[in-house]
Amino acid sequence: MRIGIDLGGTKAEIAAFDAQGRERLRRRIPSPSGAYEGALAALAALVTDAERDLGVTATVGVGHPGVVDPATGILRNAFATAFNDRPFKADLSRLLGREVRFENDANCLALSEAIDGAAAGFGVVFGVILGTGAGGGIVVDGKVLRGRHGLAGEWGHNPLPWMTAEEFPGLRCNCGRVGCLERFVSGPGMADDHERVTGSRKSPAEIAAAAAAGDAACAATLERHQSRLGRALAHVVNLVDPDVIVLGGGVSQLAHLYRAVPPVIAAHAYAGGSPPVVQALHGDSSGVRGAAMLWPA
Repeated sequence: MRIGIDLGGTKAEIAAFDAQGRERLRRRIPSPSGAYEGALAALAALVTDAERDLGVTATVGVGHPGVVDPATGILRNAFATAFNDRPFKADLSRLLGREVRFENDANCLALSEAIDGAAAGFGVVFGVILGTGAGGGIVVDGKVLRGRHGLAGEWGHNPLPWMTAEEFPGLRCNCGRVGCLERFVSGPGMADDHERVTGSRKSPAEIAAAAAAGDAACAATLERHQSRLGRALAHVVNLVDPDVIVLGGGVSQLAHLYRAVPPVIAAHAYAGGSPPVVQALHGDSSGVRGAAMLWPA
């Protein structure tokens, strides 16, 4: 049995899968918060309670929107702030009495989709989470590419390429830098852009619905967003040349992206082409599935 945990800023989801990949249990709780020791104990209890109900001891993988420093084991930049700047991996492994494998949530999405999702059969997969932020992960031949500092694929904190005069210099990001493409292509980034231009605050889904109903201002917001996303992904194509790009997260639900973004990538990529851009087959479950898949079946 393999257990995966998707640890976000607001919720923690746990799921267990048997040797055939069938889901045997799934639960969701608010992300543990407050003092580190209490939050750590709550997460460990989530695992032990699931194992008690399943009647097994399982392998455990954790996906999170942050990076575990390979040299120090310290977790950084996770939305679940109770665990930031702490030896989270070592401490959770100690509490559970076994090794726990950790990976960035976008890497988990890419792994899940590469193994049996929308990217199955492709050699080099770039997985994207377009939600509260803009995360990225790379899987090559079924294995996560982490890099020296565990940062491979973290494209969201690169500057938006080929900025127009209206876009420059960009807004300040949560990471402290200015111009990060996350502030342009994420869900809040699209909503912020629409509000700056129109004075009206709408979610990406509301913007898309209004555009489909003939709202010209909302249609213009979608066009700006797809241009920015395509330009940002063209940088990925120039650097990694993936066989496929998989989109997950709330913004990935916007159906027009799969038609509109590839031509923008092709217009900006060095070789003038674009890989297929596809929606994650497993949707919101890709993160927790990929976390479980950090261990072989």
